[in-house]
Amino acid sequence: MEVILKKNVEKLGKAGDVASVKDGYARNFLFPQGLALPATAANLKVIEREKEKATLRQEKEKQAAQELAEKINATSCTISVQAGEDGKLYGSVTNQDIAQAYKQEGINIDKKKIELPEPIKEVGVFKVDVKLHPEITAEAKIWVVKE
Repeated sequence: MEVILKKNVEKLGKAGDVASVKDGYARNFLFPQGLALPATAANLKVIEREKEKATLRQEKEKQAAQELAEKINATSCTISVQAGEDGKLYGSVTNQDIAQAYKQEGINIDKKKIELPEPIKEVGVFKVDVKLHPEITAEAKIWVVKE
């Protein structure tokens, strides 16, 4: 039986692909789970329209991420924390702190998108990657200063 996949199915194909599967697998698993549709002319047209909508949505998301990346690259934030005489922090600067500092500058960044390999534990200037989109990464400049 020929089916059109609505979602990615491991070892079978990606969304929009036409796959040949056994009748029972299609009727008992793929169709009830909403993973596939029978391969008919009408369903092929529906899947093509969904692909076009998804492509437009991805382009809009990519453009918005590019604009946000430009704002992040142009802005640097200062985070003041308590530190000892030798410049070591009493705590640490985390993704949450960086997201809060940029929020005060008027730029909303999800803390999960900030790629900080380990928390910052000393005073200085740091560059942190922010993964906004699979193809777009911004570089945030953070100044950690002593209070």
